[in-house]
Amino acid sequence: MGKAIKKLAVLTSGGDSPGMNAAIRSVVRTCAYHDIECVGVYRGYEGLIEGDFKAMDARSVKGIINKGGTILKSARSKEFRTEEGRKKAFKQLTDANIDGLVVVGGDGSFTGALIFNQEFDFPVMGIPGTIDNDIYGTSHTLGFDTALNTVVDAIDKIRDTASSHNRLFFIEVMGRDVGHIALNTGIAGGAEEILIPEEDLGLDRLVESLNKSRKSGKTSSIVIVAEGDKIGKNIFELKDYVDDNMEGYDVRVSVLGHMQRGGAPSCFDRVLASRMGVKAVESLLEGETNYMVGLLNNSVELTPLDKAIKGKSKINLELLRVSDIMST
Repeated sequence: MGKAIKKLAVLTSGGDSPGMNAAIRSVVRTCAYHDIECVGVYRGYEGLIEGDFKAMDARSVKGIINKGGTILKSARSKEFRTEEGRKKAFKQLTDANIDGLVVVGGDGSFTGALIFNQEFDFPVMGIPGTIDNDIYGTSHTLGFDTALNTVVDAIDKIRDTASSHNRLFFIEVMGRDVGHIALNTGIAGGAEEILIPEEDLGLDRLVESLNKSRKSGKTSSIVIVAEGDKIGKNIFELKDYVDDNMEGYDVRVSVLGHMQRGGAPSCFDRVLASRMGVKAVESLLEGETNYMVGLLNNSVELTPLDKAIKGKSKINLELLRVSDIMST
């Protein structure tokens, strides 16, 4: 057991993701269950510096488990990146008699939490909240499953119009520098090709593959493109290249953008957020600090924050093989 914790704070930082509200709810209600106070921090680290706190109890979080986004809001904080900014945040926490901090966010948010702990020996615990699923130490981040369902629904709708007009659609999905969203939704949506940063298909091979699909009798095609894919400068350059080197298709582009971050969280994300929130609070109460809560082999486990930050999530090689077979 570490220092007795009587009051915890929770904040959301970085890009929003479905399931953040469910995680806030879980943290607050776990605190209530263990009879400790809980404070919500508005606008991430910026609110931490300004002392934008609000006391929260079990009733404060009613009706939010099904809501997308985050009721605590999120903001980028340049000031928290400075030592002076972090000193202000520490003073706000100590003045409010707060003993520990739960941070819901991605690797940038975790980096801030780790540095804060190292400088002030302040207990911190991370919950991975990002649709990109690019955090080491967990098979699923909060919002990833919901984003997959959102993208697949969009692909299904686009395929309807693609089939009606014999069109080739390039659909760009989020994922930053990883292809988890693209690979999973490409398989689920029946895409003819999936372009991800981890695998460089090459422009010529892409055209060759699309020509092969057309000769096999396909009159329309869907190509899923991860935003971090390196095959071209951007998705519009891909369209232009295919227009110039391939006949027979009316080529269109659809960039799904931030709609992938919105919407009610899936059942999976609601349950995952609930499990992670309980684990985060109870781990802090047990004296643990500098960890991220993650899902490994369907068990909620702790990964050191430095490993979660420095590690790299890996693409599922089996899914790559499945994708190749399914595009035959």
